[in-house]
Amino acid sequence: MGSQLTIVAVSYQAYRLSHSTLIVGLIGLGQLVPLMAGAIWGGSLADAVDRRKILIITQLAMAAASAGLVVNAALPHPAIWPLFVCTAAAAGFQGVDWPARRAALPMLVPPEDVTNAIALQTMIQQLALVVGPAVAGLAIAEIGLSAVFGIDVATFGVALVVAVLLPTLVPEGGGTPMGLKSMADGFRHLKGQRLLASTYLIDLNAMIFGMPRAVFPALGTELFGGGAGVVGLLYAAPGAGALLGSFVTGWCSRFRRQGRAIAACVVVWGGSIALVGIIPVLWIGLALLALAGAADVISAVFRQAVQQRTVPDHLQGRLSGTFFAVVAGGPRLGDAETGLAAELGGAQFAVWSGGLACVVGVAVLLWRMPVLWHDNGGGQPLTAAEETEAIGGAISELGEGEPL
Repeated sequence: MGSQLTIVAVSYQAYRLSHSTLIVGLIGLGQLVPLMAGAIWGGSLADAVDRRKILIITQLAMAAASAGLVVNAALPHPAIWPLFVCTAAAAGFQGVDWPARRAALPMLVPPEDVTNAIALQTMIQQLALVVGPAVAGLAIAEIGLSAVFGIDVATFGVALVVAVLLPTLVPEGGGTPMGLKSMADGFRHLKGQRLLASTYLIDLNAMIFGMPRAVFPALGTELFGGGAGVVGLLYAAPGAGALLGSFVTGWCSRFRRQGRAIAACVVVWGGSIALVGIIPVLWIGLALLALAGAADVISAVFRQAVQQRTVPDHLQGRLSGTFFAVVAGGPRLGDAETGLAAELGGAQFAVWSGGLACVVGVAVLLWRMPVLWHDNGGGQPLTAAEETEAIGGAISELGEGEPL
């Protein structure tokens, strides 16, 4: 919840200070390299050492990054450069945190309770994704940016206490020695799995061209004539759609052509985003963003199912790190693409052109990697635990894939 507050607050502050959607986009781009480096290194680390220690260190580091935002916002004349530095640092440590967090859950509960644990985790994450951005807009208006960032610091304090209370979480067998060879093993497996690689690429296509969050401050304050509250609603709408979409994912485990389902969902995502840029009516825009979020969560369930089929247990940490680098790195590239397009043709142009490019990108990917279209691996239904894990992981993408 605290991180969702900060996502909105950073974008809002950057736009207010610079009046430039390009600056908002570049802040996201500045997080890309540290996030990807942290995720790839963190995946190898999570397979090698006590995951509890990783979680403790990353909570402290991410809290320090948010504390830097508090200090900057409290200054009489806040600067833009701390927004770049603090969010980049937080992204790098979040990249290290995510593989360890993902790999720790099955170690914390007995097998018969994993399904319920993931369901609870999913509910909490989705609550944060829907409520956090909406509350952020109101909080910014009522208590100010510095206080909002301070709430984020406090939530990391809670997470730190919980991490300290966890038991030791050493990987099975004492862990795999980390290093370049360990990382290379993960990439080697990914290279040999063209179907898995195609799911990564189609998600990158959706996030780079169809993720318009960098222009949400401009749309909310200028096109729709609102303030921080409207900006918060724009950030919250995809999460609300994802919540509704997650309620109808029970059929996913029985669908054989999972690759085609992924492609169809991404087309719905891109088409919905394109319409947001064409129809300048707030309630229609929010509804379309919710539809896009629903399509994204269903697509993510199928992508998780593909990963479950193609990644052996001893590579889960490393492939989870790579997976996180994709789902979290794509939106950063999308911020830069959207910000640049907005500078060239305006906020609405950036939205509709990006959505259209996303749809075209799906066609190109299916042409170049037909294995996605021909995938027929859905004939083996997922167990209840696997299905719930797929939904939980899908919704995790929508939250963990955000800055900070």
